[in-house]
Amino acid sequence: MKVLVLNCGSSSIKYKLFDMDHKEVIAQGGIEKIGLKGSFLKLTLPDGGKKILEKDIPEHTVGVEFILNTLISPEYGAIKSLDEINAVGHRMVHGGEKFSESVLLTQEVLDAFTACNDLAPLHNPANLKGVNAISAILPDVPQIGVFDTAFHQTMPDYAYLYAVPYELYKKYGVRRYGFHGTSHRYVSKRVCEFLGVQPEGKRTKIIPCHIGNGGSISAIKDGKCMDTSMGLTPLEGLMMGTRSGDIDAGAVTFIMEKEGLDANGVSNLLNKKSGVMGIFGESSDMRDLENAVAAGNPRAILAEKMYFYRIKKYVGAYAAALGGVDIIVFTGGVGQNPRNCRSEVCEGLEFMGVKVDLEKNKVRGEEAVISTDDSKVKVVVIPTDEELMIASDTMAILNK
Repeated sequence: MKVLVLNCGSSSIKYKLFDMDHKEVIAQGGIEKIGLKGSFLKLTLPDGGKKILEKDIPEHTVGVEFILNTLISPEYGAIKSLDEINAVGHRMVHGGEKFSESVLLTQEVLDAFTACNDLAPLHNPANLKGVNAISAILPDVPQIGVFDTAFHQTMPDYAYLYAVPYELYKKYGVRRYGFHGTSHRYVSKRVCEFLGVQPEGKRTKIIPCHIGNGGSISAIKDGKCMDTSMGLTPLEGLMMGTRSGDIDAGAVTFIMEKEGLDANGVSNLLNKKSGVMGIFGESSDMRDLENAVAAGNPRAILAEKMYFYRIKKYVGAYAAALGGVDIIVFTGGVGQNPRNCRSEVCEGLEFMGVKVDLEKNKVRGEEAVISTDDSKVKVVVIPTDEELMIASDTMAILNK
């Protein structure tokens, strides 16, 4: 069975085509700059090389059609006919409290998803465009929605509620939802398989750290999420590439007054001009930051210290919330690649039983235990695979 996974952003579409009989990716790529000048599709060739195909892509239906035509093209195709695509799985960002698991996308489901647009005005409408595009081009192919927020719906009320008037929660759904749920679910399940432990048995207090340009940490007990660092929006929690993470709300109103900012202005400041970019000042890319740190740039050194310190704080807090920790998992572009992220975060956590083996920690992008043999806490690198999780959910729902 072949499953196409789509991740539609406001001006982009990422895709992977899976042969689920072998759990193998047979085609992948992405479209950038939808609705803008210079739009293109960048795909991965069978030999691992990249190919860019330029085309005017004014909106998402044209983009999805371009992807489908490329999948069956004589030169770059992976399949002979679109009839080979058995289902499409979509990354859906914000399901609010309505969705605690992946679902078949019916009109009723799509209406409920659309009702969550206020909670994710940039992401949800873009996700819906992808669904509508497939409906227009492949009307008989079943579509499955996999929600970023679903995995976190097991959080208890005392963890997800904010200490603001309760009426705001009842009226507008103001609460912590969390994001990266598909990644947290994948790595927390995969690490148990990798270590040979039961997700709902002994040694299942897990803290997965999804660290990339966006980052979040979760506290998972017996396979269920008990807390997570992102909140009503992806802004809360860790310091990120361009997001501030946790900040005093009083500081926000102070900045608004001093800088003469309205709601959109302060949102842009905190989401797009803060984090690593705000402190370092030159780039939000951790590779650029790493190079600047090596060159002795004082602002880069400060940004890196702040970045790692915030992660360490959340790991410690969630160990307290869980009553201990058995497994710490690092994933995401930063978590699974540069070793200094893992070593800096774990340094000072020896009192919790965390010991990192510096030689084992040299691994990049591969599954590995990086803790010492006598470490009470297993520290593990597990590269995330959200697309495989989406494809697997799609298969499971179709096979019900």
